[in-house]
Amino acid sequence: MPFADELSSDGVVVVPYQPRWHAEGAELGDKLRRWVPGASAVEHIGSTSIPGMAAKDCLDMMIVVDDPDSASSSEGLLAAGFRIRSESWNLSENAGGRAWPKRVFAPPVGERRSNIHLRPTDSESARLALLFRDHLRASPQRVVDWSEFKTRIAQHTDDLASYGQIKLPAWRLLMELAEIWAQQTRWRV
Repeated sequence: MPFADELSSDGVVVVPYQPRWHAEGAELGDKLRRWVPGASAVEHIGSTSIPGMAAKDCLDMMIVVDDPDSASSSEGLLAAGFRIRSESWNLSENAGGRAWPKRVFAPPVGERRSNIHLRPTDSESARLALLFRDHLRASPQRVVDWSEFKTRIAQHTDDLASYGQIKLPAWRLLMELAEIWAQQTRWRV
């Protein structure tokens, strides 16, 4: 859940794609590589990483590390002022029939809105984040459809948790299509 400084009286706001998101993701990615030098990868993920996708104006970044629970994985982020999101869904996520460790960080107070996801190397959870992004980048009509869907949900709820729960069943269907796409195109991480 958002920290107090991240709360908006506007509720959930989904905006049209902003071309600046690409450059902002690249810039933040460079910083994250410096702060987590042991990372095997740093990726701009989520809706802001997909050209043409409407999204909440919040960058999602993924840092792939051997162990998200290790102090070395998070010490650079904490030193830079990032704050750990302590809710249970930010500490573990189910993917591929098992629970994977995860850590999610909020930005320092006053910095650009972002969620920094630490996920384990070779985890199904990291694979799914990349599959979501790559599948939609390759599927312009699905970008239009997913954008319209998210925009309509945001028009009917101002609660972030409700927004996520409404999206979840459709996201599962979208990911079934993504898996078919991955097989057809021989997509690999």
